[in-house]
Amino acid sequence: MDTPLKNEQRHPTWSRRTFLQSATALALTRSLLAAAPDTDSDSGRIRAYIGTYTSAVDGGANGEGIYLAQLDSRTGVLSQPHLVAKTPNPSWICVHPSKHYLYAINEITNFNGANGSVSAFRIDPAGGSLTPLNTVSSEGAGPAHMSLDATGKYAFVANYVGGSIAVLTIQPDGSLGSTVDVHRDTGSIGAKQAADGPRGSFAISGHDIPHAHMIAPDPHNRFVLSTDLAQDRIYVYRLDAATGKLTPSDSTPFVSLPSGDGPRHFAFHPNGRWLYVLAEESSTIEFFHYDPQRGSLAHQKTISALPAGFAGTTFASEILVSPNGKFLYSANRLHDTISICSIGADGIPTLVGEVSTRGDYPRNCEIDPTGSFLFVCNQRSDCITSFRIHRESGALTPTGEYAAVGSPAIIAFLH
Repeated sequence: MDTPLKNEQRHPTWSRRTFLQSATALALTRSLLAAAPDTDSDSGRIRAYIGTYTSAVDGGANGEGIYLAQLDSRTGVLSQPHLVAKTPNPSWICVHPSKHYLYAINEITNFNGANGSVSAFRIDPAGGSLTPLNTVSSEGAGPAHMSLDATGKYAFVANYVGGSIAVLTIQPDGSLGSTVDVHRDTGSIGAKQAADGPRGSFAISGHDIPHAHMIAPDPHNRFVLSTDLAQDRIYVYRLDAATGKLTPSDSTPFVSLPSGDGPRHFAFHPNGRWLYVLAEESSTIEFFHYDPQRGSLAHQKTISALPAGFAGTTFASEILVSPNGKFLYSANRLHDTISICSIGADGIPTLVGEVSTRGDYPRNCEIDPTGSFLFVCNQRSDCITSFRIHRESGALTPTGEYAAVGSPAIIAFLH
């Protein structure tokens, strides 16, 4: 339907992955931002970088690399994206805290043998164009996700095909340096099909060998978490800020999800103590209490990201928590919806509605820096759609705007 569901009208929205909690991290971030290039705040325009698929992964491959569009933060309209960097399968991108550099994984398996790669670019402060700096191995095949630590010194990469995670250094000039750590997931593999999945589901995506899917630091920059879809595990590592080395957490080296569920992505609550994990094959959301001092996880609740009675196949993809901590959003491929959850005072999420993405196969969704709009990358329909966020209800209303771009995989904002 073209209008929001009735129960969506009672709950708001927001997002942004993490908030720096420690005084040290906050001080560092402020200093980096002070040196960042000016933004076009007077015009209300924000840069949006879009990573695309250039060769087939889960469907279409109509992109050519990384695109740049301008977002009008007052209307939610994206300008027509234009190509700013040709690079293979930049399916995940992130901007350096200084805003001077952009990094992209290259989801390939043939870099210097049988690896994927990571590419670094300098951002032109005036127009936003990208200048290549260098490309290095991701230390595993088929990287699927990357993130940066709060200081901008390290890049973390999850290699899906290779079943490994790697820590790369970032040089003062923004280029990628040496690899300082690599961990390869080993051990048990979960069931081929999720027992917790919808009735009649054939959401089978990778319970064959280990598949690292996401890696990101916690809000305090003390621990690094990673998911392995095939092992149905969430790993927790202590980060050595001086060397970039990762050591398994003493209290929780890993936690296991139900066999076959396939943990994909996760998002921290702004309070830094609640963690929400989205399982790709079961389309469930797992809620954990997180101890930021010990790096430990304690499971609290499991809910479905799908409406009651849904039957058939769908693959969950992305999860976001709003900046005010009241709402949670997740994307469902094949079902082609964004699920909306309210978050209670105890952190427990409750599914309250959904809205069609108005496109096909939503691989990624993101909220703009103002918290006013949610954007969805519809990979198979070659478009990005947008929704106005009702701050007091959590509902999403389609803006009716479409940005055409081939096989969009991710959108990241620079502001």
